[in-house]
Amino acid sequence: MFAKENGLQEDPRLKAISEAIRVVPHFPKPGIMFQDITTLLLNHHAFKDTVDIFVDRYRDMDISVVAGVEARGFIFGPSIALSIGAKFVPLRKPKKLPGEVIYEAYELEYGTDCLEMHVGAVQPGERVLIIDDIVATGGTLSAAIRLLERVGAEVVECACVIGLPELKEQCGLNGKPLYVLVEPRQMPIDNCCRGPVARSYNGAV
Repeated sequence: MFAKENGLQEDPRLKAISEAIRVVPHFPKPGIMFQDITTLLLNHHAFKDTVDIFVDRYRDMDISVVAGVEARGFIFGPSIALSIGAKFVPLRKPKKLPGEVIYEAYELEYGTDCLEMHVGAVQPGERVLIIDDIVATGGTLSAAIRLLERVGAEVVECACVIGLPELKEQCGLNGKPLYVLVEPRQMPIDNCCRGPVARSYNGAV
């Protein structure tokens, strides 16, 4: 669900968050409208509003783990975790974690990738929020859900700053609800630039 359809219809923070996100046409390839959140991070008011909206939503949901998807989930996840009294667990790309790991593979447009988590980082029965910056197809978040459920965790919800409008017609990911703050920004440029929104070709979808 989108925040504006869940009690925040007139909240000016959502407009400020959206306007703080820069759109970079033709990156990383022609036709892609890249949603650059680095400009959001430069605006401390918009950055704080982003975290505050998530904190307001999750502070009373008895969440004990915030799991951040590499890499931009690491930007928002720790602040949310600290504010709601949860621990932060990074879900990383292969060979980035030094200890024993459990992993979950997922499909990309060309090939596969996987997410890894330290064994023992999440205990059976813990209630988990998964956080990332953007969701397009949902493949990465679905892999994160599967990974956490394999260790017996209860995934309460997935949350992203940006989500495609088509997600309005979807109930969730692997049966889990999805909470999104804003839709991708567009630019009034030629149609060749109106391609799908992608974060990068680092394996996230």
